[in-house]
Amino acid sequence: MNPDYQPNFEAGEVILIDKPFNLSSFRVIEKVRKLINFRKIGHAGTLDPLATGLLILCTGKKTKEITKYQQSIKRYIGIFTLGYYSESYDKETELKIFPIPNDITEEKILTTAQKFIGEIKQLPPMYSAIKVNGKRLYQSARKGLEVQRNSRVVTIYNFFIDKIDLPDIHFTVECSKGTYIRALADDFGKELGTRAILSSLRRTKIGDFDVEDALELEEFSKLFSQKITVQ
Repeated sequence: MNPDYQPNFEAGEVILIDKPFNLSSFRVIEKVRKLINFRKIGHAGTLDPLATGLLILCTGKKTKEITKYQQSIKRYIGIFTLGYYSESYDKETELKIFPIPNDITEEKILTTAQKFIGEIKQLPPMYSAIKVNGKRLYQSARKGLEVQRNSRVVTIYNFFIDKIDLPDIHFTVECSKGTYIRALADDFGKELGTRAILSSLRRTKIGDFDVEDALELEEFSKLFSQKITVQ
């Protein structure tokens, strides 16, 4: 964003933020809302607190375009770590150790990745913001409750294995709206005869928008008179 540009938040602005680690998407929105002193802000897809990367925020009349951005293909880079399981499928909840079979080879990992390309069924994690009977799943999960939920079809357009350094598998995934990369990690581990968690995740693209063009919260705050503190 050009420092000399005078934004019109009522008419509508598209704000690209590089979400920091361990901060919820909701907290990012609240901080931006406070910073620009404007309430009508929506987002085109949340990121988990432990994930980083591109968040698209729309203000004012631009919120009408959120659905279009949500439907765009998303690209993620990250790391699956084999031999672990958690109820949240990442490091947010307690980790349990699972044995890793001796027959896991580079060829088997590459072949397994290919199996997930195309339309696949995913069961949304209990630790997710999906509402069932008016309550978000993570609220029930934190009480130790298991809620009946239905699988849904998502699309994996590309699934690249970038580096294998067992137990870590570095990947790039391009996928449709509604894809849970955490669930993909768990399903990937099960396909290899063990379990896996998502130990790192960064969203790098949404449609034509790239995280390289996004601002960190501190950078965004410098464009305005009021400063914000990341907590």
